[in-house]
Amino acid sequence: MLTILAEKTEENKSSVKRKEQKNLQKQEKKLAKQNEKSNGNDKDNRKKRREEKRKNKVPIRRLIPIWLKVIIVLVLSFAALIAGLMVGYGILGDGNPTEALNFETWKHIVEIVTGE
Repeated sequence: MLTILAEKTEENKSSVKRKEQKNLQKQEKKLAKQNEKSNGNDKDNRKKRREEKRKNKVPIRRLIPIWLKVIIVLVLSFAALIAGLMVGYGILGDGNPTEALNFETWKHIVEIVTGE
């Protein structure tokens, strides 16, 4: 019985300590804000901090430039298109995969679709 009461009183003490710590932190934050305002305009401080960040900022060094990335994506897309045509025509369509790249094959397919 005494141990249970002792545990409860310790829990109450710890919760009171936590509340006190939170209140102290809030008061410290308020004091810090007041000190900033008393030292000068808040806007001026913000501007100074921004300028310091800009000065200390390390420029981004890209390994691959953006224009090269665009070219790589286009080339890979074209290669995927060609590979898809060859797989579709050669494997799914039971034809020769290299015939999918011939202009005459596509001309014949367009004639069949349009009905000429």
